[in-house]
Amino acid sequence: MKNEPIALPADPDDAQDFDASAEALDRGHRARLIRMTRTGLGLSQAEFASRFRVPVGTLRDWEQARVTAPDFAIAYVRVIGRYPDMVAKAVA
Repeated sequence: MKNEPIALPADPDDAQDFDASAEALDRGHRARLIRMTRTGLGLSQAEFASRFRVPVGTLRDWEQARVTAPDFAIAYVRVIGRYPDMVAKAVA
């Protein structure tokens, strides 16, 4: 990560802040989308994972931005956000 270009430089007045790469920002945005979709549906991680057939550990890693959610997962989450009941019925 040291060789990646900086997309968001650290705040020089904040000793705990750090530079962020474009990849890190993308991973964070994806994590936020997934978390906001899940919480918007009023579901816990376990409930969301069970209802939409996503391994709970994978969901947790995506939401905590430990792993970048792949494009297909982001598309799936967007569909879930728009049609949660239809998706749940389709994967049941």
